[in-house]
Amino acid sequence: MLILLSPAKKLNMNSKNFDNLTQPLFLKDTFELIKIVRKLSIQNFQKLMNLSPNLAELNLERFSKFGDQNKKASLFTFAGDTYQGLDAETFSNEDINWAQEHLIIISGLYGFLRPLDEIEPYRLEMGSRLETKRGNSLYSFWGSQLSEELSLQANKIKTNIILNCASNEYFKAVDNSKLMNEVITPIFKENKQGKSKIISFYAKKARGMMARFVIQNRLTKIDELKNFNLDGYVFNQEQSSKSQLVFIR
Repeated sequence: MLILLSPAKKLNMNSKNFDNLTQPLFLKDTFELIKIVRKLSIQNFQKLMNLSPNLAELNLERFSKFGDQNKKASLFTFAGDTYQGLDAETFSNEDINWAQEHLIIISGLYGFLRPLDEIEPYRLEMGSRLETKRGNSLYSFWGSQLSEELSLQANKIKTNIILNCASNEYFKAVDNSKLMNEVITPIFKENKQGKSKIISFYAKKARGMMARFVIQNRLTKIDELKNFNLDGYVFNQEQSSKSQLVFIR
């Protein structure tokens, strides 16, 4: 199966170095976005990204230096809640090599990232209303090409299953109408006072743990996902559906 993840705002540019870094698949599009962002004033960029003045200045400076900054493997650079759950630092070389073919990170700037794709520090969220020649958002900029590439990547590893561990903001960038694959989305809930509900922090971390579970066990079938039991989560058949697998703890 092919796993989808969201990126993270928090970055670790001191992550481990790799000699076998790969190039992102959509670099031409990435540099098209870079040119557009470089023309923005700090005030406009701050408004676009809803950032503090200091963060807006930092990230606009990163865009001005783009191409000449330190480059790191994407999987080890993102450092948010999902990546705490993923804990890629403890992966074996075999895990990393398997993930390189079976994991894709959806990115507002890069489109798609494989684990060993080299990235520079940046901040550009998929929900940003950045105007380009293709429309007034990153969703319109990326259009259907992410869906098309996703199908190609799935075909390469001979799977029809896409495990969507990405957030709604990022998965919206994938045009479902163009996908011929079966999409499975895991949902993680907490049992509070007899009621189960989604709590964002825990759900993000659990999505990373699910990706880890698939990678380390080399899962290929949907039924195998139901065995996920990390951190006390248990599959709930009653609340699940064909396209959503619900886990509660």
